[in-house]
Amino acid sequence: MKRFHVHVNVDEIDSSIRFYSMLFGAAPTVVKSDYAKWMLDDPRVNFAISQSGRLLGVDHLGLQAEDEGELSVIGERLQAADAVALAEKSTTCCYARSDKFWAEDPQGVRWESFYTHGEATTYTNAPEQSDAAPCCGPKAAGSCC
Repeated sequence: MKRFHVHVNVDEIDSSIRFYSMLFGAAPTVVKSDYAKWMLDDPRVNFAISQSGRLLGVDHLGLQAEDEGELSVIGERLQAADAVALAEKSTTCCYARSDKFWAEDPQGVRWESFYTHGEATTYTNAPEQSDAAPCCGPKAAGSCC
């Protein structure tokens, strides 16, 4: 069963963790100095926040697959819609190792479909840039890169 994913860019990580912990009635399952994630079953959502200096608010939406087969089906649908902006294998993003498809809907909303197969010690494997915050996904106007 897939899990809905929402990633929000925040201005201050500690106050945001307090707010969302109260809203969800649960502590985050992952906490880093610049990132937190709740893996909730009610509602079934992977809700993540990060303090990265990017535009505040919803960064992207997504679907988290339970296995490679589910991700493959999602990828085929996105390819049929000619919406795949980037396909990644064994990438590091949000302190996790994942395979993923990045897409944009007709309005430009970024969608991340992914299967996570391990943890990582860094936010991303992208090269550090002094003039930009760490980023996951393809470069796009108004996005993190």
